[in-house]
Amino acid sequence: MENRRLEPGTLWSAMLRQAEHALRCGALQQIETSQTVLESDGIRFVVRQVSSLIRKEQQRRHTPKLQDGEHAPADPFLPYEPDLFVADISDTHLALLNKFNVIDNHLLIVTRDFESQNALLNLADFESLIACMAEFDGLGFYNAGAAAGASQAHKHLQMVPLPLGDSEPPVPIESVLATALLDGLARTVPRLPFRHAFASLEPGAAISVDAAPSLLSRYRALLEAAGIAPVEVGGELHQSAPYNLLVTRRWMLLVPRSEERVEGVSINALGFAGSLFVRDAAQMRAIERLGPMAALARVALPAGALR
Repeated sequence: MENRRLEPGTLWSAMLRQAEHALRCGALQQIETSQTVLESDGIRFVVRQVSSLIRKEQQRRHTPKLQDGEHAPADPFLPYEPDLFVADISDTHLALLNKFNVIDNHLLIVTRDFESQNALLNLADFESLIACMAEFDGLGFYNAGAAAGASQAHKHLQMVPLPLGDSEPPVPIESVLATALLDGLARTVPRLPFRHAFASLEPGAAISVDAAPSLLSRYRALLEAAGIAPVEVGGELHQSAPYNLLVTRRWMLLVPRSEERVEGVSINALGFAGSLFVRDAAQMRAIERLGPMAALARVALPAGALR
């Protein structure tokens, strides 16, 4: 197999250069946003009304719904759109711009060959994520299954630059993570009113490829703590239930999911970072009425002790 590795120090400039090209040729469209900050349970949630969500919804209406364990009828990553290609990360993964980006410089970390978005993350996934996180400070995340916000069946992690908003902390939910309670490899955060598992990371762990086995082990501990068991499907390990995973250079958070939407608003992993996205003023009012934390609780599972 050809040895393909991301050249250190090149990803950010390659992403900026490709985004400029993709905007110029129409592969990407300029994002129109309006932003509101809603305080809820000690967190300053960033809620954006984003034009690209309308385009994504239009595409989804013309695409059969992603079913667990099934390939999507059309795979946008096989082949991928050349105008969205950013870099080769490894023999197993490549980096693409997100065509329906909700944040500038929104990166997709995609497997070269088809793997299911319902499959558990593996060592190659973490090696590729770490290679990207070493390039710039960002939030990596994984929407594991349709109910967790995944719109494509082909396995892909995602990464967006930090900060997520205009004020500290860089990830809004970090304002309550300091209250996490230690329980072996996994912790709970008392101020989060839904089931989850949290782990802090050793300094530098998320930017050293040598630490990938450690992050993989921590991820599996979070799955177990949150009550998500591996199940074998066609010789591949899948999760027994949908979840969102968030990874920064400092911590990991895993949240099991019950629903994709609340009041029509789609919520993926970024919601549990404290960053929500709506497509219009009506959806913005729905989030304001519910409150961001209550909206997250509605699409997650009831809080409970870690297993």
